[in-house]
Amino acid sequence: MVTELLSALCLAAVLEGLFLFVAPGSWRRAIDQARALGDRELRVLGGVILGAGLLALWLTRQFL
Repeated sequence: MVTELLSALCLAAVLEGLFLFVAPGSWRRAIDQARALGDRELRVLGGVILGAGLLALWLTRQFL
């Protein structure tokens, strides 16, 4: 289980680095837009992303 968690964290780092490498301007604009949001909007966005990630993980574990 620890190996899977570390692998997932490494994959997240690879994906974030890939976004920065491929499209730094778009990444910067996305960060600027996030800065313009209030705390409530960021929490809602975080909750939606968290829920989508958990659903995707559950679907992956169920069907693959």
